[in-house]
Amino acid sequence: MAEFLLELFSEEIPARMQARAAEDLKTLVTDALKAAGLAFATAEAFVTPRRLALVVDGLPAVRPDVAEERKGPKVDAPQQAIDGFLKATGLTLDQCEQRDTPKGKIWFASLTIPGGPTADLLPEVIRKAILGLPWPKSMRAAEQVVRWVRPLHHVLALFDGQLVPFRYDLHKPDIDGSGEGAKAAVDSTVGHRFLAPQRIKVASFADYRAKLREAFVVLDREERKALIKAQVDSQAKAAGLALRDDPGLLDEVAGLVEWPVAYLGRIDDAFMAVPEEVLVTSMRTHQRYFALEGADGKLAARFAVVANTETRDGGATVIDGNERVLRARLSDAKFFWDQDRKTPLENRVASLDPIIFHARLGSVAQKVGRMAALAAWLAPKLGADPAQADRAARLAKADLTSEMVGEFPELQGLMGRYYALAQGEVPDVAEAIADHYKPVGPSDRCPTAPVSIAVALADKIDTLAGFFAIDEKPTGSRDPYALRRAALGVIRLVVENGLALSLRTVFAAAWDAYRVDGLRDRATVVDELIVFIADRLKVAMREKGVRHDLVDAVFAVGAEDDLLRLLGRVEALDGFLRTEDGANLLTAYRRAGNIARIERKKDGVEAFGDVDASRFTMAEERSLFERLDADVQPLRSALAEGRFGGAMTVLAGWRPAVDAFFDAVLVNDPDPTLRRNRLALLEDLARSMDAVADFSRVEG
Repeated sequence: MAEFLLELFSEEIPARMQARAAEDLKTLVTDALKAAGLAFATAEAFVTPRRLALVVDGLPAVRPDVAEERKGPKVDAPQQAIDGFLKATGLTLDQCEQRDTPKGKIWFASLTIPGGPTADLLPEVIRKAILGLPWPKSMRAAEQVVRWVRPLHHVLALFDGQLVPFRYDLHKPDIDGSGEGAKAAVDSTVGHRFLAPQRIKVASFADYRAKLREAFVVLDREERKALIKAQVDSQAKAAGLALRDDPGLLDEVAGLVEWPVAYLGRIDDAFMAVPEEVLVTSMRTHQRYFALEGADGKLAARFAVVANTETRDGGATVIDGNERVLRARLSDAKFFWDQDRKTPLENRVASLDPIIFHARLGSVAQKVGRMAALAAWLAPKLGADPAQADRAARLAKADLTSEMVGEFPELQGLMGRYYALAQGEVPDVAEAIADHYKPVGPSDRCPTAPVSIAVALADKIDTLAGFFAIDEKPTGSRDPYALRRAALGVIRLVVENGLALSLRTVFAAAWDAYRVDGLRDRATVVDELIVFIADRLKVAMREKGVRHDLVDAVFAVGAEDDLLRLLGRVEALDGFLRTEDGANLLTAYRRAGNIARIERKKDGVEAFGDVDASRFTMAEERSLFERLDADVQPLRSALAEGRFGGAMTVLAGWRPAVDAFFDAVLVNDPDPTLRRNRLALLEDLARSMDAVADFSRVEG
């Protein structure tokens, strides 16, 4: 068995593209090998800022012969079709065979595709992999003909320790047509750009990896991340500090260096009065510096920078240079902070009018007006102060016009909180401004303060109602206005805070707040939004282990638009169906439904009408009827009062009567009057159960 080593060496690959590119290279090469009938033991991809590498181990040195069978045309097909089949296979008709199939007699050809040296196959595999890498963005250097993420300098390709005979045309041919632009694969690479730029000849992957390490290149991305974290942790600990966790930044920095060396720098005390989120964002976004914190969890006046080289002066030059750059960056941030506080948030609200929320839904200022009205309307239902909810909603978007948010859009809302506190707003209003975008994702914190909940709900519900009203709904994977995220935010706000809220009423109120032409019918929009929320709820609950079919069954009843009550009903239904009574009653429901459906189709009717108790001839059918009739009111009361466990207890009590009915009663009696009355009773049973949930949607 042999080893195949491939390295694509180029200028620096953007950090955000590296991990995906390594996996894409692995997939392209291994899929091509499998398609050629080549098995292998392992395949592993690696990436650094300047190289993509792949090692495939356990490949056969020689490809085996492959037997292949090809299906041809029908025996009585036109001669032209048969001649084409013979030409494609290289056989004569005598070498083919006829077989009987459901579609008639078909010609079949059995072929043997000869194998050969695996190395002969690899050049085409490499070529297609290079050209097939799906870079998000690519470029073509002036002298090259191949588009790639960055100029590609060499291709290292070894199979079983030998150079793969691969040639590639990256450059335009010379004017004289000599074609010197064509290059061959090499058996060498280069190390670190500054510390070891010489060429290094390699014979295998183990040799390649070891020699790169000697040349100051850590090939494994995860190892580089571990080294970065260990170095920063060690230096921070020595300074009595700790690294502030930032997995995203760690991923990015690991894609910027081949030989990570960490140093600690200082932040001037003059900047520590600026909100720490601003300092962290500025360091992270512009310079890729790691933030450090003290034992109290507060931002320390230190930062960690990861260089891509070692220095003779122990990093003094690197530290000094980075401190000077950071000083300039933070001077800008401090200037924005000082300037922005000179204009009260209330004075900024008018500046939202020229900012378009959506061409058909008006400006951001109009959205803020709707949010304020909806938040104030929601506030009493949530235990919040309506005046504070109104105030917070009106100021929530004001920081969009600040210099700081213009520089760092990710700080919107948060800067509004700081400006609100600076101008004397009450803490609940300031916190609501900061939290009104939350929760942004499944791992984001969900607001818990009543005013914050009211404003966050108003923002998301206004967005959902508006875009559904103009028929801008998500389709497939397309969701340009992040409406799925807004719906999941609504669900988390309601469920995690235990809010009893009628979503139909809320969505209708949000639709009413719009004062624009061309909106779709309110009832239609509200119905679609309820279905949309149901779909999102199923996704959210599935991740928590809740059965999606039970959510669907309860939503289908249409009586519940209060998510807490709905989930309570789902939980009770789940518990009921796990019992023997529940499982048997579900079986009976399906049996009753199947019988009634078949007989309705046979009779050509939509329903069998009301049950006539005077036509009962057997005690079992009367017993079932009386039990259903007696439990109508207790079942309705239990559902109305939210006693869903009690409702399931009512259903469980029907089992003896249902079992006795099916054991003793012939539903399709020869007497048509008795038959129709018994079918009506089965329909009555199904309708009574459907008051709890649509059992036809329950799976399993």
